[in-house]
Amino acid sequence: MARIETRCVQGGYTPKNGEPRQIPIIQSTTFKYDTSEDMGKLFDLEASGYFYTRLQNPTNDYVAAKICELEGGTAAMLTSSGQAANFYSVFNIANAGDHVVACSAIYGGTYNLFAVTMKKMGIDFTFVSPDCTPAELDAAFLPNTKALFGETIANPALCVLDIEMFARAAHRHGVPLIVDNTFATPVNCRPIEWGADIVTHSTTKYMDGHGGAVGGVIVDSGRFDWTKYPGKFPGLTTPDESYHGITYTERFGLEGAFITKATAQLMRDFGSIQSPQNAFLLNLGLESLHVRMQRHCENGQAVAEFLAAHENVAWVNYCGLPGDRYYERGQKYLPKGSCGVVSFGVKGGRKAAEAFMKQLKVFAIETHVADARSCCLHPASATHRQMSDEELLAAGVSPDLVRLSVGLENKDDLIEDLDQALRSI
Repeated sequence: MARIETRCVQGGYTPKNGEPRQIPIIQSTTFKYDTSEDMGKLFDLEASGYFYTRLQNPTNDYVAAKICELEGGTAAMLTSSGQAANFYSVFNIANAGDHVVACSAIYGGTYNLFAVTMKKMGIDFTFVSPDCTPAELDAAFLPNTKALFGETIANPALCVLDIEMFARAAHRHGVPLIVDNTFATPVNCRPIEWGADIVTHSTTKYMDGHGGAVGGVIVDSGRFDWTKYPGKFPGLTTPDESYHGITYTERFGLEGAFITKATAQLMRDFGSIQSPQNAFLLNLGLESLHVRMQRHCENGQAVAEFLAAHENVAWVNYCGLPGDRYYERGQKYLPKGSCGVVSFGVKGGRKAAEAFMKQLKVFAIETHVADARSCCLHPASATHRQMSDEELLAAGVSPDLVRLSVGLENKDDLIEDLDQALRSI
Protein backbone atom coordinates (compact mmCIF):
# COMPACT_ATOMS: atom_id res chain seq x y z
CA MET A 1 0.00 0.00 0.00
CA ALA A 2 1.25 3.48 -0.84
CA ARG A 3 2.55 5.70 1.96
CA ILE A 4 0.23 8.26 3.55
CA GLU A 5 1.64 11.20 1.56
CA THR A 6 0.92 9.47 -1.74
CA ARG A 7 -2.56 8.48 -0.60
CA CYS A 8 -3.31 12.12 0.28
CA VAL A 9 -2.50 13.12 -3.28
CA GLN A 10 -3.71 10.17 -5.36
CA GLY A 11 -5.96 8.00 -3.19
CA GLY A 12 -9.58 7.22 -3.96
CA TYR A 13 -9.61 7.98 -7.69
CA THR A 14 -7.60 6.48 -10.55
CA PRO A 15 -8.57 7.94 -13.94
CA LYS A 16 -8.72 5.64 -16.92
CA ASN A 17 -7.34 6.43 -20.36
CA GLY A 18 -8.56 9.86 -21.46
CA GLU A 19 -10.47 10.58 -18.23
CA PRO A 20 -10.01 13.79 -16.19
CA ARG A 21 -6.93 13.87 -13.94
CA GLN A 22 -8.83 15.68 -11.20
CA ILE A 23 -11.96 14.08 -9.79
CA PRO A 24 -15.03 15.27 -11.72
CA ILE A 25 -17.77 17.26 -10.02
CA ILE A 26 -21.02 15.40 -10.73
CA GLN A 27 -23.32 18.31 -9.93
CA SER A 28 -26.56 16.46 -10.60
CA THR A 29 -29.44 15.51 -8.33
CA THR A 30 -30.51 12.54 -10.44
CA PHE A 31 -29.23 9.85 -12.79
CA LYS A 32 -30.87 8.37 -15.90
CA TYR A 33 -31.55 4.67 -16.51
CA ASP A 34 -32.88 2.82 -19.53
CA THR A 35 -35.47 0.73 -17.69
CA SER A 36 -37.41 0.72 -14.45
CA GLU A 37 -35.93 -2.71 -13.78
CA ASP A 38 -32.41 -1.26 -13.85
CA MET A 39 -33.38 1.40 -11.33
CA GLY A 40 -35.31 -1.12 -9.23
CA LYS A 41 -32.15 -3.13 -8.68
CA LEU A 42 -30.56 -0.06 -7.11
CA PHE A 43 -33.50 0.48 -4.77
CA ASP A 44 -33.31 -3.20 -3.74
CA LEU A 45 -29.53 -2.90 -3.15
CA GLU A 46 -28.99 -5.65 -5.70
CA ALA A 47 -26.74 -3.51 -7.91
CA SER A 48 -24.32 -0.66 -7.28
CA GLY A 49 -24.89 2.74 -8.83
CA TYR A 50 -26.55 6.10 -8.31
CA PHE A 51 -30.11 7.26 -8.55
CA TYR A 52 -30.41 10.31 -6.27
CA THR A 53 -27.67 12.48 -4.77
CA ARG A 54 -29.46 12.64 -1.41
CA LEU A 55 -28.10 9.15 -0.84
CA GLN A 56 -24.91 8.93 -2.89
CA ASN A 57 -22.96 10.81 -5.53
CA PRO A 58 -19.86 9.72 -7.49
CA THR A 59 -17.82 12.78 -6.52
CA ASN A 60 -18.55 12.16 -2.85
CA ASP A 61 -17.67 8.51 -3.16
CA TYR A 62 -14.29 9.24 -4.72
CA VAL A 63 -13.39 11.52 -1.80
CA ALA A 64 -14.80 9.12 0.79
CA ALA A 65 -12.67 6.38 -0.74
CA LYS A 66 -9.55 8.52 -0.34
CA ILE A 67 -10.28 9.17 3.35
CA CYS A 68 -11.04 5.49 3.80
CA GLU A 69 -7.57 4.70 2.44
CA LEU A 70 -5.98 7.29 4.71
CA GLU A 71 -7.60 5.84 7.84
CA GLY A 72 -7.10 2.21 6.83
CA GLY A 73 -10.82 1.36 6.76
CA THR A 74 -12.97 -0.76 4.48
CA ALA A 75 -15.86 1.64 3.74
CA ALA A 76 -16.65 5.32 4.25
CA MET A 77 -19.32 7.92 3.58
CA LEU A 78 -19.31 11.72 3.46
CA THR A 79 -21.86 13.72 5.44
CA SER A 80 -22.92 17.35 5.43
CA SER A 81 -20.97 18.14 8.62
CA GLY A 82 -18.96 16.61 11.42
CA GLN A 83 -22.03 16.80 13.63
CA ALA A 84 -23.97 14.72 11.13
CA ALA A 85 -21.12 12.19 11.01
CA ASN A 86 -21.11 11.77 14.79
CA PHE A 87 -24.90 11.54 14.90
CA TYR A 88 -25.06 8.92 12.16
CA SER A 89 -22.20 6.89 13.65
CA VAL A 90 -24.11 6.46 16.91
CA PHE A 91 -27.71 6.43 15.66
CA ASN A 92 -26.84 3.72 13.13
CA ILE A 93 -26.57 1.23 16.02
CA ALA A 94 -28.36 2.86 18.99
CA ASN A 95 -32.13 3.25 19.18
CA ALA A 96 -34.65 4.56 21.71
CA GLY A 97 -34.11 2.72 24.98
CA ASP A 98 -30.39 2.18 24.34
CA HIS A 99 -27.34 3.56 26.12
CA VAL A 100 -23.94 4.88 25.01
CA VAL A 101 -20.78 5.64 27.00
CA ALA A 102 -18.86 8.74 25.91
CA CYS A 103 -15.76 10.57 27.03
CA SER A 104 -16.71 13.82 28.78
CA ALA A 105 -13.86 15.74 27.15
CA ILE A 106 -15.38 16.22 23.70
CA TYR A 107 -16.44 19.13 21.52
CA GLY A 108 -19.27 21.11 23.13
CA GLY A 109 -21.55 20.67 20.14
CA THR A 110 -21.11 16.91 20.28
CA TYR A 111 -21.74 16.90 24.02
CA ASN A 112 -24.99 18.80 23.48
CA LEU A 113 -25.98 16.45 20.64
CA PHE A 114 -25.55 13.47 22.97
CA ALA A 115 -26.69 14.88 26.32
CA VAL A 116 -29.69 16.89 25.08
CA THR A 117 -30.87 16.12 21.54
CA MET A 118 -30.28 12.38 21.40
CA LYS A 119 -31.56 12.04 24.95
CA LYS A 120 -34.86 13.43 23.63
CA MET A 121 -34.77 10.57 21.12
CA GLY A 122 -34.63 8.08 23.98
CA ILE A 123 -30.89 7.32 23.94
CA ASP A 124 -29.10 7.81 27.27
CA PHE A 125 -25.43 8.71 27.61
CA THR A 126 -23.01 8.24 30.48
CA PHE A 127 -19.95 10.50 30.36
CA VAL A 128 -16.60 9.38 31.73
CA SER A 129 -13.34 11.23 32.31
CA PRO A 130 -10.61 10.78 29.70
CA ASP A 131 -8.37 9.94 32.65
CA CYS A 132 -10.65 7.29 34.16
CA THR A 133 -9.23 3.97 35.26
CA PRO A 134 -10.18 0.76 33.45
CA ALA A 135 -12.41 -0.14 36.42
CA GLU A 136 -14.18 3.23 36.28
CA LEU A 137 -14.69 2.84 32.55
CA ASP A 138 -16.08 -0.68 32.96
CA ALA A 139 -18.51 0.58 35.59
CA ALA A 140 -20.11 2.97 33.07
CA PHE A 141 -21.35 0.16 30.83
CA LEU A 142 -24.91 -1.17 31.08
CA PRO A 143 -26.59 -4.21 29.52
CA ASN A 144 -28.11 -1.95 26.85
CA THR A 145 -24.89 -0.06 26.00
CA LYS A 146 -24.32 0.00 22.23
CA ALA A 147 -21.13 2.04 21.74
CA LEU A 148 -18.20 3.86 23.35
CA PHE A 149 -17.26 7.29 21.95
CA GLY A 150 -14.23 9.58 22.33
CA GLU A 151 -12.02 12.11 20.54
CA THR A 152 -8.36 11.45 19.74
CA ILE A 153 -7.53 15.00 20.81
CA ALA A 154 -10.39 16.65 22.68
CA ASN A 155 -11.68 19.99 21.44
CA PRO A 156 -10.81 22.34 23.19
CA ALA A 157 -9.37 20.65 26.32
CA LEU A 158 -6.70 18.87 24.21
CA CYS A 159 -6.86 15.70 26.30
CA VAL A 160 -5.32 12.76 24.44
CA LEU A 161 -7.51 9.67 24.46
CA ASP A 162 -5.98 6.38 25.57
CA ILE A 163 -7.34 4.65 22.49
CA GLU A 164 -6.05 1.20 23.36
CA MET A 165 -7.58 1.27 26.84
CA PHE A 166 -10.91 2.52 25.53
CA ALA A 167 -10.89 -0.07 22.74
CA ARG A 168 -10.23 -2.91 25.17
CA ALA A 169 -13.10 -1.74 27.38
CA ALA A 170 -15.48 -1.45 24.42
CA HIS A 171 -14.62 -4.92 23.21
CA ARG A 172 -14.91 -6.46 26.69
CA HIS A 173 -18.50 -5.25 26.65
CA GLY A 174 -19.20 -6.27 23.06
CA VAL A 175 -19.56 -2.80 21.55
CA PRO A 176 -17.56 -0.76 19.00
CA LEU A 177 -15.27 2.13 19.85
CA ILE A 178 -16.08 5.25 17.82
CA VAL A 179 -13.29 7.84 17.68
CA ASP A 180 -13.55 11.39 16.34
CA ASN A 181 -10.11 11.92 14.80
CA THR A 182 -10.67 15.48 13.56
CA PHE A 183 -7.74 17.25 15.24
CA ALA A 184 -5.08 14.58 14.71
CA THR A 185 -6.10 13.61 11.16
CA PRO A 186 -4.88 10.27 9.77
CA VAL A 187 -1.55 11.93 9.04
CA ASN A 188 -0.73 12.05 12.76
CA CYS A 189 -2.89 9.24 14.19
CA ARG A 190 -4.83 6.32 12.74
CA PRO A 191 -7.16 5.15 15.54
CA ILE A 192 -8.07 1.91 13.73
CA GLU A 193 -4.46 0.77 14.17
CA TRP A 194 -4.92 1.19 17.95
CA GLY A 195 -8.18 -0.77 18.13
CA ALA A 196 -10.90 1.73 17.18
CA ASP A 197 -13.74 0.32 15.08
CA ILE A 198 -15.30 3.45 13.56
CA VAL A 199 -13.63 6.81 12.90
CA THR A 200 -15.35 10.14 12.27
CA HIS A 201 -14.11 13.56 11.20
CA SER A 202 -15.34 17.05 10.80
CA THR A 203 -13.76 17.46 7.37
CA THR A 204 -14.46 21.19 7.79
CA LYS A 205 -11.26 21.38 9.84
CA TYR A 206 -7.77 20.27 8.79
CA MET A 207 -8.93 18.01 5.96
CA ASP A 208 -10.44 20.94 4.07
CA GLY A 209 -7.89 23.22 5.67
CA HIS A 210 -8.98 26.53 4.17
CA GLY A 211 -12.33 27.33 5.76
CA GLY A 212 -14.04 26.74 2.44
CA ALA A 213 -16.53 23.91 2.91
CA VAL A 214 -18.42 22.33 5.80
CA GLY A 215 -18.46 18.53 5.84
CA GLY A 216 -17.97 15.28 7.72
CA VAL A 217 -17.03 11.65 7.14
CA ILE A 218 -17.51 8.24 8.76
CA VAL A 219 -14.97 5.45 8.20
CA ASP A 220 -15.66 1.85 9.20
CA SER A 221 -12.71 -0.42 10.02
CA GLY A 222 -14.68 -3.50 8.94
CA ARG A 223 -13.27 -5.31 11.97
CA PHE A 224 -16.10 -5.27 14.48
CA ASP A 225 -18.05 -8.52 14.32
CA TRP A 226 -21.68 -7.45 14.63
CA THR A 227 -22.80 -11.07 14.13
CA LYS A 228 -21.32 -12.09 17.50
CA TYR A 229 -24.01 -9.94 19.16
CA PRO A 230 -27.13 -10.33 16.98
CA GLY A 231 -29.45 -9.37 19.82
CA LYS A 232 -27.49 -6.19 20.49
CA PHE A 233 -27.30 -4.97 16.88
CA PRO A 234 -30.50 -6.19 15.19
CA GLY A 235 -30.41 -3.37 12.64
CA LEU A 236 -27.33 -4.95 11.09
CA THR A 237 -27.95 -8.64 11.76
CA THR A 238 -31.69 -9.08 11.10
CA PRO A 239 -33.77 -8.36 7.98
CA ASP A 240 -34.51 -4.73 7.11
CA GLU A 241 -38.11 -4.71 5.92
CA SER A 242 -37.68 -1.26 4.37
CA TYR A 243 -35.28 -2.94 1.92
CA HIS A 244 -37.16 -6.13 1.20
CA GLY A 245 -35.72 -8.08 4.08
CA ILE A 246 -32.02 -7.52 3.39
CA THR A 247 -29.71 -8.43 6.28
CA TYR A 248 -26.76 -6.07 5.97
CA THR A 249 -24.11 -8.31 7.49
CA GLU A 250 -25.14 -11.18 5.21
CA ARG A 251 -25.33 -9.15 2.00
CA PHE A 252 -22.36 -6.80 2.53
CA GLY A 253 -20.17 -8.58 5.09
CA LEU A 254 -18.45 -6.99 8.05
CA GLU A 255 -16.50 -4.74 5.68
CA GLY A 256 -19.56 -3.00 4.23
CA ALA A 257 -22.55 -3.58 6.49
CA PHE A 258 -22.23 -0.51 8.74
CA ILE A 259 -21.72 2.09 6.00
CA THR A 260 -24.32 0.52 3.70
CA LYS A 261 -26.93 0.66 6.44
CA ALA A 262 -25.99 4.26 7.30
CA THR A 263 -26.40 5.19 3.64
CA ALA A 264 -29.52 3.15 2.86
CA GLN A 265 -31.40 4.11 6.02
CA LEU A 266 -30.03 7.27 7.62
CA MET A 267 -28.95 9.19 4.54
CA ARG A 268 -32.16 8.14 2.82
CA ASP A 269 -34.30 9.42 5.69
CA PHE A 270 -32.29 12.41 6.99
CA GLY A 271 -30.50 13.49 3.82
CA SER A 272 -27.43 15.07 5.43
CA ILE A 273 -25.44 14.70 2.24
CA GLN A 274 -22.31 16.67 1.44
CA SER A 275 -22.67 18.63 -1.80
CA PRO A 276 -20.47 17.44 -4.69
CA GLN A 277 -18.95 20.91 -4.91
CA ASN A 278 -17.94 20.76 -1.24
CA ALA A 279 -16.52 17.27 -1.74
CA PHE A 280 -14.41 18.59 -4.63
CA LEU A 281 -13.05 21.39 -2.41
CA LEU A 282 -12.41 18.88 0.36
CA ASN A 283 -10.32 16.77 -2.01
CA LEU A 284 -8.18 19.78 -2.89
CA GLY A 285 -7.47 20.18 0.81
CA LEU A 286 -6.67 16.50 1.25
CA GLU A 287 -4.01 16.69 -1.46
CA SER A 288 -1.88 18.95 0.77
CA LEU A 289 -2.95 17.59 4.18
CA HIS A 290 0.37 15.86 4.87
CA VAL A 291 2.33 19.03 4.10
CA ARG A 292 0.07 21.37 6.05
CA MET A 293 -0.12 19.20 9.19
CA GLN A 294 3.66 19.26 9.50
CA ARG A 295 3.63 23.09 9.45
CA HIS A 296 0.64 23.33 11.81
CA CYS A 297 2.47 21.15 14.33
CA GLU A 298 5.72 23.09 13.97
CA ASN A 299 3.95 26.41 14.55
CA GLY A 300 1.79 24.99 17.34
CA GLN A 301 4.85 23.70 19.19
CA ALA A 302 6.61 27.07 18.89
CA VAL A 303 3.56 28.97 20.16
CA ALA A 304 3.03 26.54 23.04
CA GLU A 305 6.65 26.88 24.14
CA PHE A 306 6.41 30.68 23.99
CA LEU A 307 3.20 30.75 26.04
CA ALA A 308 4.57 28.33 28.63
CA ALA A 309 7.40 30.78 29.36
CA HIS A 310 5.28 33.97 29.38
CA GLU A 311 4.74 35.79 32.67
CA ASN A 312 1.09 36.61 31.91
CA VAL A 313 0.09 33.04 31.13
CA ALA A 314 -1.28 30.86 33.93
CA TRP A 315 -1.07 27.48 32.19
CA VAL A 316 -0.76 25.84 28.76
CA ASN A 317 -2.26 22.62 27.40
CA TYR A 318 -0.34 21.11 24.49
CA CYS A 319 0.75 17.49 24.51
CA GLY A 320 3.98 18.34 22.70
CA LEU A 321 5.27 20.13 25.81
CA PRO A 322 7.40 17.99 28.13
CA GLY A 323 5.63 18.03 31.47
CA ASP A 324 2.16 18.29 29.93
CA ARG A 325 -0.15 15.75 31.57
CA TYR A 326 -0.71 14.11 28.17
CA TYR A 327 2.89 14.28 26.97
CA GLU A 328 3.63 10.55 27.35
CA ARG A 329 0.30 9.56 25.81
CA GLY A 330 0.97 11.99 22.98
CA GLN A 331 4.36 10.44 22.34
CA LYS A 332 2.66 7.06 22.06
CA TYR A 333 -0.28 7.94 19.82
CA LEU A 334 1.01 11.11 18.13
CA PRO A 335 4.77 10.71 17.64
CA LYS A 336 4.81 12.94 14.55
CA GLY A 337 2.96 15.77 16.33
CA SER A 338 -0.58 16.42 17.43
CA CYS A 339 -2.12 19.48 15.75
CA GLY A 340 -1.95 23.26 15.66
CA VAL A 341 -4.48 23.84 18.45
CA VAL A 342 -3.14 25.20 21.74
CA SER A 343 -5.23 25.92 24.85
CA PHE A 344 -4.03 28.22 27.61
CA GLY A 345 -5.22 30.38 30.47
CA VAL A 346 -4.55 34.11 30.82
CA LYS A 347 -3.60 35.26 34.29
CA GLY A 348 -6.54 37.23 35.64
CA GLY A 349 -9.29 34.82 34.59
CA ARG A 350 -12.25 35.33 32.27
CA LYS A 351 -12.06 39.13 32.02
CA ALA A 352 -8.33 39.09 31.31
CA ALA A 353 -8.86 36.46 28.63
CA GLU A 354 -11.54 38.58 26.94
CA ALA A 355 -9.31 41.67 27.12
CA PHE A 356 -6.39 39.75 25.62
CA MET A 357 -8.44 38.60 22.64
CA LYS A 358 -9.50 42.16 21.81
CA GLN A 359 -5.86 43.13 21.31
CA LEU A 360 -4.98 40.44 18.79
CA LYS A 361 -4.19 41.54 15.25
CA VAL A 362 -3.03 38.41 13.39
CA PHE A 363 -5.21 35.91 15.25
CA ALA A 364 -8.90 36.45 14.42
CA ILE A 365 -11.76 35.72 16.83
CA GLU A 366 -13.76 32.96 15.13
CA THR A 367 -15.83 29.92 16.02
CA HIS A 368 -13.79 28.05 13.43
CA VAL A 369 -10.62 26.11 14.08
CA ALA A 370 -7.95 24.16 12.19
CA ASP A 371 -7.38 25.91 8.90
CA ALA A 372 -4.62 27.90 7.22
CA ARG A 373 -5.40 31.16 9.03
CA SER A 374 -4.76 31.55 12.75
CA CYS A 375 -7.77 32.21 14.93
CA CYS A 376 -8.81 32.09 18.57
CA LEU A 377 -11.90 31.49 20.69
CA HIS A 378 -13.09 31.78 24.28
CA PRO A 379 -15.10 28.51 24.49
CA ALA A 380 -16.90 29.25 27.78
CA SER A 381 -18.70 32.15 26.11
CA ALA A 382 -19.04 30.58 22.65
CA THR A 383 -19.00 26.90 21.65
CA HIS A 384 -19.51 25.65 25.23
CA ARG A 385 -21.80 28.39 26.53
CA GLN A 386 -24.74 25.96 26.86
CA MET A 387 -22.84 23.97 29.51
CA SER A 388 -22.96 24.57 33.25
CA ASP A 389 -19.78 25.32 35.22
CA GLU A 390 -19.74 21.71 36.42
CA GLU A 391 -20.12 20.41 32.87
CA LEU A 392 -17.43 22.81 31.66
CA LEU A 393 -14.95 21.53 34.23
CA ALA A 394 -15.83 17.92 33.42
CA ALA A 395 -15.10 18.68 29.77
CA GLY A 396 -11.78 20.28 30.71
CA VAL A 397 -12.93 23.79 29.84
CA SER A 398 -12.19 26.42 32.48
CA PRO A 399 -13.62 29.97 32.30
CA ASP A 400 -10.19 31.42 31.51
CA LEU A 401 -9.42 28.97 28.69
CA VAL A 402 -8.48 30.48 25.34
CA ARG A 403 -8.24 28.15 22.36
CA LEU A 404 -5.73 29.11 19.71
CA SER A 405 -5.81 27.56 16.27
CA VAL A 406 -2.30 28.13 14.99
CA GLY A 407 -2.27 28.48 11.23
CA LEU A 408 0.35 28.42 8.51
CA GLU A 409 1.68 31.97 8.89
CA ASN A 410 5.23 32.77 9.96
CA LYS A 411 5.58 31.56 13.54
CA ASP A 412 7.52 34.68 14.61
CA ASP A 413 4.63 36.91 13.47
CA LEU A 414 2.23 34.78 15.48
CA ILE A 415 4.39 34.91 18.61
CA GLU A 416 4.85 38.68 18.31
CA ASP A 417 1.07 39.13 18.06
CA LEU A 418 0.45 37.01 21.13
CA ASP A 419 3.18 38.81 23.07
CA GLN A 420 1.84 42.31 22.39
CA ALA A 421 -1.70 41.23 23.29
CA LEU A 422 -0.58 39.61 26.54
CA ARG A 423 1.51 42.61 27.54
CA SER A 424 -1.37 45.00 26.80
CA ILE A 425 -3.37 43.58 29.72
